[in-house]
Formats: sequence, C-alpha cells, structure tokens
Amino acid sequence: MPSVDHTHLPQHVQVLIAGGGPVGLAAAVELGRRGVDCLVVEPRATVSRARPRCKTLNVRTMEHLRRWGLAERLRARAPLPTSWSQDVVFCTSLTGRELSRFTGVLGLAPEGDRFPEVGQQAPQYILEEVLREAVEELAPGRLVLGSKVVGVSQDDDLVTVTVEDGAGDRSVVTADYVIGCDGPRSVVRDRIGSRYVGGEALRPNFGMVFESPGLWDHVRHGPAVQYWIVNPAAPALVGPLDRTNAWWAIAFGVDRAAGEREAQHIIDAVAGRPVRAEVRSTDPWTARMQIVDRMRHGRVFLAGDAAHLNPPFGGHGLNTGIGDAVDLGWKLAAVLAGWGGADVLDSYESERRPVQERIIREATANMRVLSTELLADNLDEDGEAGARARWAAGARIQETKTAEFHSLDLVLGLRIATSPIVPAEPEGRESTTWAGARLPHVFVDDGRSLYDLLGDHLTLLTLGHGTSEAAIEEAARLRGVPLTVVHLPESVPAGYAKLLGARLALVRPDQVVGWLGDEAPEDVLALVDTLSGRARPGATAAPRSS
Repeated sequence: MPSVDHTHLPQHVQVLIAGGGPVGLAAAVELGRRGVDCLVVEPRATVSRARPRCKTLNVRTMEHLRRWGLAERLRARAPLPTSWSQDVVFCTSLTGRELSRFTGVLGLAPEGDRFPEVGQQAPQYILEEVLREAVEELAPGRLVLGSKVVGVSQDDDLVTVTVEDGAGDRSVVTADYVIGCDGPRSVVRDRIGSRYVGGEALRPNFGMVFESPGLWDHVRHGPAVQYWIVNPAAPALVGPLDRTNAWWAIAFGVDRAAGEREAQHIIDAVAGRPVRAEVRSTDPWTARMQIVDRMRHGRVFLAGDAAHLNPPFGGHGLNTGIGDAVDLGWKLAAVLAGWGGADVLDSYESERRPVQERIIREATANMRVLSTELLADNLDEDGEAGARARWAAGARIQETKTAEFHSLDLVLGLRIATSPIVPAEPEGRESTTWAGARLPHVFVDDGRSLYDLLGDHLTLLTLGHGTSEAAIEEAARLRGVPLTVVHLPESVPAGYAKLLGARLALVRPDQVVGWLGDEAPEDVLALVDTLSGRARPGATAAPRSS
C-alpha cells in the first residue's frame, strides 16, 4: 500500500479510512491482507516521537500482531524488552521508600498455554511506525499523508469523501465504505450526526516527557515499567521510555499552567532529589468516560477514539481500538468479497459496544485510587510510625490496584453475549461453553501456536474424524464461504478437548468461536448462513440507517 501525494488520489476505493493512527493503520492492515483496496488519509506527514501516548500493548493486541506477522518486528524495536522488567512499583520517590510492588503485570509474563504472545511495553509511536511500514508493504490501496478528511456524505450506493491537503486544495474520493478513526475531534463522527455520551473527570493531569542523564543511577527500586510516586510534593506516575535517559510522567491534579511552570520541581520531587532534566514535550489532559450514541450510519463506521474514550489506567484504550479495527476489518472484507451478508456489518456495534462499555467501567474504577488518594503521614519516616504507615499503604495498594495490573480475565475473557452472527446455544449446553469467546489457546507439536494453524476466513477445528466435517465443508462450498479445515494434531494435550467441550468448532477470522458441537446440526446450511451474516431471507450488505 504505497504512499501517494494528494494530486494522485484515486477516484474510488473500496474502503476509505479517515485517520492513520494505530487504529486506522490496524484496520488498513486487516483489510489489506484480505485484498481490500483501501485509502488511509492522515494529516501527519511523519510519526511524532514527542508524545509517546499509550505504552501498553496487551496480550490480545500482540496476538493480532502475530497473526499479521508483525509481533517480532515490533518487539525488536521496543526499547524495553519484556525480560528487562515485569514490575510496577509504588514508592515515595525514585530514591525513597518502597510501599508495594506488583510482578508479572499487564500480561508481560507467560502463563503456559494461555496465550502465544506476552504483552509488550512500547511507546505508541513504535507501533505506528511498524504499522505504517506494514501498510506500505501491502499491494492494495494507498496511504496519503499530510491530508485530512473534511467532508462525508452518502447515498445507498456510495460514500463521497472530501479530502484536503496542507495547502487547502480539495479532492473528492468515493468509497464503498468509510471508517472514521480520526480521534476525539472526529470529522466523520460529526458528519454522520453521532455524538459522545458520558462525562469527564474534574481533576486535570499534566503529562510530560523528559530526558534525565544519570537518573537511573539514583533509582532505588530496580527496573520497573511504572513507578507510582506517593508524596505530597508530586503525586505522580512515571516510567522509563528506554534504559538510558528518556522518561514519561503524569502529575495528578496539575493543570497546564502549573505544570509548565513547575515542571522541574515535579521531576525533582518524583526523583526524590534534585536532578538534571530537560523537558522534551508536555501533554495536559483530563480523563473522559464517553461513548458515541451510534457507531454506524449507513456505509460509515466509527472506531477507536472516534467512538469511545476511557481513562488510561490499565492500558486498555489503544488496545480496545485495535480490537475495533480487527472486528470491523474482517467483516467489511467478508462483505466486499461477497460471502458476508448484512448481519455481518450489523454485528459490529452489537459485539463491540458491550466491550467498550465494560472497558470504560473498568478504567474508571482503576482511576478511583491514584497516588493522590494514597497520600499519608510518615511514609518516608524511620522507626515504628513509618513502618506502620508503609504497611497500611501497601495493604491498601494491593487491595485497590491489583485488578489494574492483573487484568487478563478482562483482556482475554470477554465474550459476545448477543450477535446476529453467533448462533444461540442449544438448550442444555453448559454456560461455560466457548461460543462467542476467544478460542482457548494451546501450543502444538513443534511449539507452534494453534492460532498459527487457523485460516484467514472461517476455520473448522476438529478433534478426531467423522462425517460432520464433510457436511459442514459442503455447506460452506454451496454458500461460497471460504473454509479452512484443521484437524488438531495428536500432540495437543488430551485435556484440550475437555476444555473446549465439543468435538467441532467453527472459528471466525478474529479467533472467536462462532459455533461448537459434537456433530453438524441438522440444518447445516442455516448454520453457515448465520455465521456468514445471511440468515435473514434475502439479506445483503445494504446500508443501514439508524
């Protein structure tokens, strides 16, 4: 997907993506790998390294990067390898007293067969650079930089998009579908009449990136991906961007004016001593807990920050947006390829909204206790009073913050409760079934991941052999639905069949189980029609107005 300038924009593309941040680029990779012709329109000519923004890539995002062949490329670029640290430390300062510690945080430690990829700490700009490269390596479509979407209109057949370059010159591109990934100030969201619903926090925060040569020489607590600073001079959150001089920090309760005026004082208080530092960038912000009233209007969809915003605590925001891109990407590709029906596109909001709402709730809960809520007397004192104060603080930290750093049940355990393309469970099947959830992972024979064996479209996973496989294959062939059949190798642990709870599983392109059973259902064509979004008579991918 080579870069093009504004004067060489195509007249028509299958999918136009407004916004080339991580979510828009992820959507382009998902679409481009499936042969979809798409155009990404991004105002920034280059990826800025001034503001690292999100820094946590969770296990699920790394699984998607693995599927795209990009996981190792990203890890090679990340300044902090997972082997360097898997800890979060709460302390009075970088040179002060330790109050509590969490280890194996944020999915950075392996857990047997539970997942094929551990999480990764990496500044957002690293992910963007890797994804830009991946987009440019794909044949279909284009990436246009230095331009922005300024207008969107649609009819039953097409979306008409106005694109403006940095000089103010405008061009018109038509598309079959548009994805708005253009952030909190989304033009696409505004043009389709969607609006945020929700609120925002009252307390401001002041983010900054600074260079401090020699600061590591004074850190008392060893390597950590985050240090929560609990002292009245600078209640803050700080972490390394690399293993040399670069750091990021968030000062809680500090507005723009105070932060810019007191930046050196904040850094000294975080360090616990005067240090030499140079502020590279600042980023004042206020947490928002908002979601749009609708994520789709006809042929136009919203994803990422254009659709939802949550506090950053727990590292869920960017990862939720990547999940949006994957979900919408394979569904649009299915419709454009002709095997996906109208229900496939209708399922986007019904499947993603509950996930986004839960993430907002969990991130808001994580925000209830920050460094400002942990302040107490005597935390840095010697003697019995100091010991008692630190013990009490540590107990409260463990009680209130564990869910923030050990959230794999949230990251991996989300299940689709209602969707037009996930068949209802038959009566009598246990509620622990995996239908609508991520396929349980296992490593096979030579250490490969089961996920590496899955196809790009629907996959029929079988444990053993029988006539049902042939019936499902024939139904897929008759309906024109691409299907890969995978017979689980004998090397798969025997307990996996019991864990899955069925002999057969139909797995979607996003590694979500669409259907489970021991035998093919009596009406196997109806099953394939449901999974491909064509269960309703005459259903096609016509636009929906809502």
